[in-house]
Amino acid sequence: MLKFIFDLKLGNYQEDVEEITDQAANEAKMEKLIADLDKYWKPIDFVFQPHKDSGFYLIRLGEDDFEMLENDLTNVSAMFSNRYLATFEDEINYWNKALNNITEIVTNLAEVQRTWSFLENLFIHSDEVKKELPTESMKFVEIDKNMKELLADGHKTQKALDFCVKDWVLPSLEKI
Repeated sequence: MLKFIFDLKLGNYQEDVEEITDQAANEAKMEKLIADLDKYWKPIDFVFQPHKDSGFYLIRLGEDDFEMLENDLTNVSAMFSNRYLATFEDEINYWNKALNNITEIVTNLAEVQRTWSFLENLFIHSDEVKKELPTESMKFVEIDKNMKELLADGHKTQKALDFCVKDWVLPSLEKI
């Protein structure tokens, strides 16, 4: 076996062999990172907190998961500068989009939930506000409906990745 390798005269092709081994090593690192992303993010559930006695749950990402999200986004971004990107380009693009969606949705959702919770008391539960601001109250009824649909779907879906890669979630959240 060793004689067969020696007979190949790989020493004559040192640059080619180094290039191939470098590519294989880089691709192995990317493959492992992609597998790690899949292994980590697919089972991650949102953290849910009951919203008053409404039957709805506020949604957030666990603190450790949010820290991992920032780390994983950095790792995925770094892969774009790797010259051997082509082999895993589709997977890297998927994870870049998915992790960015999680970041954007979780960040926006925190702000929207906070504002909605405050305004809900005014526009839904206050007859005086409804009487004084009827147009705004009617607008908020639609916002309230959309928010509750979003929260219900998030609670039903449970998985952060599955929820955040849905095409309608981010535009719906931005509309609220």
